[in-house]
Amino acid sequence: MADEDTLHALKTAFTFMPQPVEINRFEYGDDADRILAQVNFVREILVSHGIDPDEVAGEINPDSSPNSCY
Repeated sequence: MADEDTLHALKTAFTFMPQPVEINRFEYGDDADRILAQVNFVREILVSHGIDPDEVAGEINPDSSPNSCY
């Protein structure tokens, strides 16, 4: 990543992406495979920067995420 602002922007945009389990042909039609590939690409970039994609939403929007129980 070029800088922290760019990384923060990527994390913010990621919170608006569907979760991989939500992507199906019923909802997304013929675009389902392409959308899934794009979501997985962003997830891989976050992981390569040491960021857990499953924790991004809680970091970006802490007031709207459930409390962790572990």
